[in-house]
Amino acid sequence: MLKLSFYEVTDTDKRFLRKALKGNYAIEFHNEPLTDKNASTAKQADIVSVFIYSVLDKRTISRLPRLKCIATRSTGFNHIDLKYAAARKIAVCNVPYYGENTVAEHTFGLILALSRNIHKAYVRTSHNNFSPEGLEGWDIRGKTLGVIGAGSIGSHVIKIAKGFGMNVLTFDVHRNHFMEEVLGFKYSSLDYLLAHADIISLHCPYSRATHHLINMTNIDHVKRGALFINTARAQLIEPAALHHALETGIFGGAGLDVFEGEDLVKEENQMLTRNVSVDHMRAVLEKNILMNRENVIITPHIAFDSVEAVERILQTTVDNIKAFIAKSPTNVVNLD
Repeated sequence: MLKLSFYEVTDTDKRFLRKALKGNYAIEFHNEPLTDKNASTAKQADIVSVFIYSVLDKRTISRLPRLKCIATRSTGFNHIDLKYAAARKIAVCNVPYYGENTVAEHTFGLILALSRNIHKAYVRTSHNNFSPEGLEGWDIRGKTLGVIGAGSIGSHVIKIAKGFGMNVLTFDVHRNHFMEEVLGFKYSSLDYLLAHADIISLHCPYSRATHHLINMTNIDHVKRGALFINTARAQLIEPAALHHALETGIFGGAGLDVFEGEDLVKEENQMLTRNVSVDHMRAVLEKNILMNRENVIITPHIAFDSVEAVERILQTTVDNIKAFIAKSPTNVVNLD
């Protein structure tokens, strides 16, 4: 009997997975992420399924002798050591498509909240203050949106932007000129985009090549007062550049669904009851600095999190697991 271990699952996830994986499987569910500290809980697992906060590095994977497949319930896989998994002939499967429109819609939720001061107005009226003073916003119609990464999510952002009557500049290492013509946007260099966009939105995957794509070297190229939106990966912007841009007015505001160290601040309330690392303390400090800015909106990594998108994630994960068991694996990202 194959043993399947799922990590970072909610009660809703469990109900879906139990129903979808009826069969000759032994299934275990764990609410917490899978890391080196609790790897013993997956010691007998043939297949593990994780989300983004699990860290499957060489040390963790080496403690799982029976492991044959890692089914991550995410598009990205930088939390998994692909090379070591491949050396062990462990297949790593991802969910390449699930929330293109979902993340794009959340992106515009952040844009509209910042451009029309919706977050500030909510706080004010919740205290029974209905003064409109200082809440004047600005139209996004006619403004230029800079989309960094025009893949499946980025292209949905472009479609929505055109519906709002925006101009769109796009930076992507892979250019699709047919899509450029159909959707009515323009490719540009990164520097040109930074200098001309009224709103900058990140939608590229995280890799060694995109690490700190926006940084202290190019942050001063940004058009002064531009809004910055990140619903992709925190590591795409250097933290020092983000803070510098907000402090000096280079960014007029920021909408962040991700930020560096977000995984470390999930249990911030436990900081006084246990030893914590310097990285943990730095992450909490940086988060608190960001949250104290009126022109910053932080959401807790929920851009993907709609009922429909989560069901698509779970169904694709189930399909990946069943295909692997049937010896016809799909969505494998680390084996030829």
